[in-house]
Parts: sequence; C-alpha cells; structure tokens
Amino acid sequence: MTSLRERTAEPWQAPRATDPVDLTVSLPGSKSITNRALVLAALAEGPSTVRRALRSRDTTLMADALRALGAEIDTTGEDWTVAPGPLLGAGRIDCGLAGTVMRFVPPVAVLAHGSTHFDGDPHMRTRPVGEVLRALRALGAEVDDGGRGALPFSVRGTGRMPGGQVELDASASSQFISALLLAGARYEAGVDILHTGKPVPSLPHIEMTLTMLRARGVDVDDSDTDRWQVRPGPVHAVDQVVEPDLSNAAPFLALAAVSGGRVVVRDWPRETDQAGDALREILSRMGCRVTHTDDGLEVVGTGGLHGVDLDLHDVGELAPAVAALCALADSPSHLRGIEHIRAHETDRLAALATELGALGADVVEHRDGLSLRPAVLHGGLFHTYADHRMAHAGVILGAAVDGVLVEDIATTGKTFPGFAETWSGLL
Repeated sequence: MTSLRERTAEPWQAPRATDPVDLTVSLPGSKSITNRALVLAALAEGPSTVRRALRSRDTTLMADALRALGAEIDTTGEDWTVAPGPLLGAGRIDCGLAGTVMRFVPPVAVLAHGSTHFDGDPHMRTRPVGEVLRALRALGAEVDDGGRGALPFSVRGTGRMPGGQVELDASASSQFISALLLAGARYEAGVDILHTGKPVPSLPHIEMTLTMLRARGVDVDDSDTDRWQVRPGPVHAVDQVVEPDLSNAAPFLALAAVSGGRVVVRDWPRETDQAGDALREILSRMGCRVTHTDDGLEVVGTGGLHGVDLDLHDVGELAPAVAALCALADSPSHLRGIEHIRAHETDRLAALATELGALGADVVEHRDGLSLRPAVLHGGLFHTYADHRMAHAGVILGAAVDGVLVEDIATTGKTFPGFAETWSGLL
C-alpha cells in the first residue's frame, strides 16, 4: 500500500454539510449497463442505439476498443449509435483502469481476423484476468500472456471460435462469467460455463448480463447452480436505455444520513439488476427513512446513524461508502463477505482500514471484511489510490467531519465526470 499511497495528487477540500440538506439530484448513466450494451451492440446483427450512455473514461475506452475491432460507434451525442462491422484484429487496445474492457473485449477479439494486444494503466497489471484467458484457450482461442495471467497479453483470432464447455473459478470476479456470456452466442457451439470454487461475488452483475442477453433474443439457461449455458445464435439489435448508476448514488444518499436531511435521486428504477439498489435496504437499516416516490428514491436522515452487520458479498462495490457511514455510526458495525474487493482498483479493504484509521476511526481489517466501532473522527488527508469508490468514501467523511482533504478527486471521473463540481455545487 505504501508506494501507491505516496503518489498523491493535489488534495481537494471536501465540503462540509453544516446544515440538513434538501436536494434532488440526477445521476449519470450506469457504467456497467453502458459497457455491456456497447459490447452486445458491436456483436449484433444490425445497428442500434445506446441511449443516455455514460460518458466517462471507462466507457470511452470501451467504445475505442470496439471501434478498433471494426464497429462504427458515434459517441458525439447523449445517445450513442453502434453499427457492427467485420471484426478485425485491433492492433493495440488500452484498458486504462477499466476491468470491463480488460475482461469483456478479449472474448470478442478472438472472433476477429488477426491479433489484438491488450495493456492498461500500471495498476491494471495486478488485477486478475487469468481465468478469462485460460477459459478462452480451453474454448479454442490462441492467447499469449507469457504465463502471467495478467496484462499485457495478446489474443489472435481466426474469424471463428469453436466454443463449448469450460470450467473456471470466478470467485475473484463475476466479470469472468459475464465476459464469456456476452460473446458466447457468437461461438460455433455457444458456451457452457461451469464455475468451480468459492461463491461467485457480485451476482447482480451476472443477472444484469443475463437480462440484457435475453432482451436481444439470446438463449441463456441458468437453471443449474454455478452453470450458465448460452446457445449459439444471432444477437438481435436492440436499443438500450441506460439506467442511472445506482452505485454512484451512494455518496449523495449518504448526505441525507450524515446531515439529517433529505435527498431524492431522480429516475430510480422500480425494478433493476444493479447492485446499487441494495442501498435502499442498507440505509433503512442504518436509521434512514427510505421511500420510492414518483420522482425517484427519497432518503431522509432521522438524526441517528446506526451500525450494521452486513454481508456485502453480492454488492461489494458499495463497501467503501458503507464503511464510511459505519465509521460515523453510533454503534458497532461489521462488514463481511468482501474479500474479493481486494482485487478491485486497489485492495479496498486494506485501503479503507488505512484511510479510515488515519482519520481516527476505530477499524479492524479482517480477511474478508472490516469491523468498526464508534470513535471521534478528525480531519486529514484521505488517499484514494486511483479508486473512484475510495473517493466516494472520502467525500462522505468530509461532509460530516471538518478538514477532510481528498487526494486525487479526479479519479471519480471513471464513472462520474464532473463529480467534484457537482458535489461542491450541492453543498
């Protein structure tokens, strides 16, 4: 943690919520939905539109990657149009810090004619992708990763992919499953995925993938536990309306909790596969009043913020924001089931223990979670480790504690361009 922690950017003064807030906010679109929609549109049998697409570094990298493979993608407007083209070797693809690009694009690139080389930001070379590459080899692809199971690597396509049955361990990331599901219908024998290992984390993300596949006419069978079968066939062109990114709602809804105020997030869907929808139950258990209204989701802080015992295995991306709230709670909390978030943009458990502790929190790091007890917090520098979710934790603390400086707030641009300006404007 030390070497990364020392690479600080200009610190940003997190604004304090000195009075109860009364806010209505609109959020950018979901990164997860946008990038899945782009992949499926590039594999479809005709042109389609991704409406209200999120414009961020991760989604721009995805559009660039698919464009390099032969798709025509127009991202100039709010709605992005995609016209599939003949898949060709892309030369080099920059994954940046986007796990979806690193994991979702190689199963597409193996369908191309020619070689595609993948690399990304330095930290991405530590994020797991080996199971995807091993699965692609087993399904008939040519992959060169030097035995590392990590970036940089290359795949060589011949214009076809045999496909078939494959075993893999997706206990480190649900994206391993989604990566194969998204492209599987284009494989000659489809794909039959058998998960072996500890339970798959973040299952709502796999459900999101299945929902989007079925909407495009893809035949998917998930009736057996830890098995997903995609039969070969066309991917229909379907226009996708991108929901707001509900995980990005965490810091905004947390404002209601820490200030004793009211926040409404517009256009919160009544039904969704997004992991962020779990915020409704989490905030309710922490003492907030949570209501679905005609305008969206309303959260009202009741003046007390209570500790919780939560298994966040399926919604690990919410852990940084929830941990920040737990550090401000009036009773102990235990967050568990989230060992897999050690392999996200940073080791989030170690980072949270370090940064919360540096601001005075009583926090204990466990193998698969964190325990927190009430403590008096103080200001200081909160490092983000180039991780947008860590930045969300920092701004939540800053809303409740004087003098919190958040390092590299610009990292929030991964899923919410202009976040700092929006946040400051609200407060």
